[in-house]
Amino acid sequence: MIDGFKKFISRGSMIDMAVGVVMGTAVTAVVNSVVDSFINPLIAMIFGKPNMNGLLAFTFNNATVSFGAILSAILNFLLVAIAVYFFILVPINKIRDMSQAMLHKQGADEEKKELSPEDQTVLLLQEIRDELAKQNGAASR
Repeated sequence: MIDGFKKFISRGSMIDMAVGVVMGTAVTAVVNSVVDSFINPLIAMIFGKPNMNGLLAFTFNNATVSFGAILSAILNFLLVAIAVYFFILVPINKIRDMSQAMLHKQGADEEKKELSPEDQTVLLLQEIRDELAKQNGAASR
């Protein structure tokens, strides 16, 4: 039973999920800071209220419905989704695509001798480094 638990914990997907939770928490903190320090003051300038929680709110029979709070939550969600997509997913997908291209290039090159997995990894990382340097050089021009 304990061995099964050790296998479950040490699986790559479990570790990836833990990293995702930590990254999500960090991104959420940044987005909340942007909302509290930038967006809410803009809303206060426009609508005269410090945040959207009281905006479009009405009370009936001691029950308050606040569409502003819903809009605020949707805005936070969209900002987190944008940050995760552009700053985490796009770079990871680019690296994954580059590594796949390098592996296909490596496999197509019949002249190369058989390399150990470690040597293949080192060669692949060197090619990725060179490709990134070439792209950064072209982008800075």
